[in-house]
Amino acid sequence: MTTTTMSESPFTTPRKVILTKEQLEAFQASPTHQQIVSYIATLNDAVVGVKLTDACAESPGVTAILDVLGQVEEIARGVPPMDNKASRFGNPAFRTFYDRVAEAAPTLHTGLPQLPGAAVPELSAYFSEAWGNRTRIDYGSGMELNFLCWLICLERLGVVQESDHVALVIRVFWRYVEVMRYLQSTYWLEPAGSHGVWGLDDYHFLPFLFGSAQLRGHKYIRPKSIHDADTVDEFSKHYMYLACIKFINSVKTASLRWHSPMLDDISAVKTWDKVNEGMVKMYRAEVLGKLPVMQHFLFGSMLAWDGPLPPPREEYAEDDAHRGHAHAQGDLGAAGQGEVGWGDCCGIPVPSVFAAAEAEKNKVPGVRLAGPGIRPVPFD
Repeated sequence: MTTTTMSESPFTTPRKVILTKEQLEAFQASPTHQQIVSYIATLNDAVVGVKLTDACAESPGVTAILDVLGQVEEIARGVPPMDNKASRFGNPAFRTFYDRVAEAAPTLHTGLPQLPGAAVPELSAYFSEAWGNRTRIDYGSGMELNFLCWLICLERLGVVQESDHVALVIRVFWRYVEVMRYLQSTYWLEPAGSHGVWGLDDYHFLPFLFGSAQLRGHKYIRPKSIHDADTVDEFSKHYMYLACIKFINSVKTASLRWHSPMLDDISAVKTWDKVNEGMVKMYRAEVLGKLPVMQHFLFGSMLAWDGPLPPPREEYAEDDAHRGHAHAQGDLGAAGQGEVGWGDCCGIPVPSVFAAAEAEKNKVPGVRLAGPGIRPVPFD
């Protein structure tokens, strides 16, 4: 890996830029937006009819990326959660994990073939933010997008090539999801924003998009098959979509119709082709087209911003989770708003589904509230 100082290189440390609806619209008309959409479409098309268990070519670049992901998991295993049983929100030990990954990021990148050393700070920004938000201890579609951006940059730099696209989805991206599941369950990461990831899953979106591509044209499995426990159990090892359904069912009680109404609605679609097409449109609208998500997007030299620059903002500290973006609403005067973020772009803190499941498991039987207007809630 060659080394160059940042001042001599074409690379730059990424920063947040989008603050307003007008800037979001500028982004949606930009080459960077088109680059992200095209890359998702390319990966999507690469895995049509491909199973997670299928053999595929793995280049040295893919192997090196998988090694990096394995090292991230090892870092997490070396940072156990703090005894935080009194809280159902994110475990503070996540911040230690985050700091160790950020510290290790330059070294982790040295093993990636063909990577210019000057690109490491730019890549490290996307890489570090792909694991969750340090301050809020949460995770959502914006962090998942950072991982995708990291892959886009790696391909731009020649670490991986077009021939790696299948492996980037069924090996690299799925390994990333597996590591994220470990982080989510270990540190009880909260869903980013009060709506989770816009109704699909508390955390992820892209596994459903790529997963529906995998199932396009399947002879037997239909979208409605997500309601058949035997089908989900048998085929979850082959298909991301069904693996995500199995995960949801394992951590949430009651019917999918209750806790995941959007997935239930999607199951009524007749073909996976239609589901996949809808997922791509939904990603553009609900992730790339939403100000609360894209306010956190990082622009550098490879994923560049060419729209109007925001005015300087000095009111937030460098490591503040709210630095570099505007809140959708000002202080509404509600009790506790300053503490919980009610009405702001980051949403109301929501307990991790893992914390909710643990609380339910440890609940001591006792007198329950009862009355004509009180009904049991089937999920947390």
